[in-house]
Amino acid sequence: MEVYFKNLSSEETSTEKLVEDLMLLVHDAEDLIAATGASLGAESRAQLQTVLERVKSRSEKIKGHAVASAQATDRLIRKHPYSSLGMAFGVGLLIGMLVKRK
Repeated sequence: MEVYFKNLSSEETSTEKLVEDLMLLVHDAEDLIAATGASLGAESRAQLQTVLERVKSRSEKIKGHAVASAQATDRLIRKHPYSSLGMAFGVGLLIGMLVKRK
């Protein structure tokens, strides 16, 4: 996907950072389980592995949804550039009026 605006690229989004952090957490937790495997019971180890697998799958789902949303937003803005600009201006004006009001 070609994106013209740097702030819309997937490398700089907070969702991408969240997924990276979650995957790092999972990796560290797996290392911890491997290091302390002898002292953990089989049931505890199995529960931890199950939780880690759920975190991995949910992280991938979050990443997929974020990418799909960014692509859909990009397509919508490209299809209706002036309407998008008008909406952004209107929302900004409304927020400004709400903040400025006493």
